[in-house]
Amino acid sequence: EMFYGFEKTFKTMNELEQSIKEYIHCYNHDRIKTVLKNHTPIEYRNMVLNKAVQ
Repeated sequence: EMFYGFEKTFKTMNELEQSIKEYIHCYNHDRIKTVLKNHTPIEYRNMVLNKAVQ
């Protein structure tokens, strides 16, 4: 998603790699989804795992 159309904006592979890591972190930690009961994927995962342990 974040890469398509912007291929030529990254000057080095390290720059591209860092951008991908930042995107993945944002995708998992900052993006709220209504299908996940208004939680981020990480919050929802932790919530489900905590309920399974109890």
